[in-house]
Amino acid sequence: MDCTERHGQVYIVEQDLVNLKCQPCREGTPPFTDDEISGYLPFISSEWRVVDGKRLSRQFGRRNFLRAMLFVNALAYLAEQQNHHPDMTINYNIVIVELSTHSVGGLSRNDFIMAAKIDQLAYQASQG
Repeated sequence: MDCTERHGQVYIVEQDLVNLKCQPCREGTPPFTDDEISGYLPFISSEWRVVDGKRLSRQFGRRNFLRAMLFVNALAYLAEQQNHHPDMTINYNIVIVELSTHSVGGLSRNDFIMAAKIDQLAYQASQG
């Protein structure tokens, strides 16, 4: 199993991405195609945007700077657990998260797994 899970012409999408773990990409693994990206989009929040076909981006608003930093720290812990690290920008109470798989030069299954996990984290943070 690798970061793309391609099965010939049939592409299998896991609906429960939040319970999967990011996997290392094999050398030479190509990034997802537009069709593959489209196959995964229904399983993450509609607030994620595909940018240039190469990364996912989402903005999270928090109540204040401290809440934004708490969210970033929780996200950093999650990223370490998954060994898949997003780019993050903090603007007072706004956190912008961008996901891509640098080793493939675009998007992979790992980015969608992380997006689902970040969606869950954001939901949990909004409840507390």
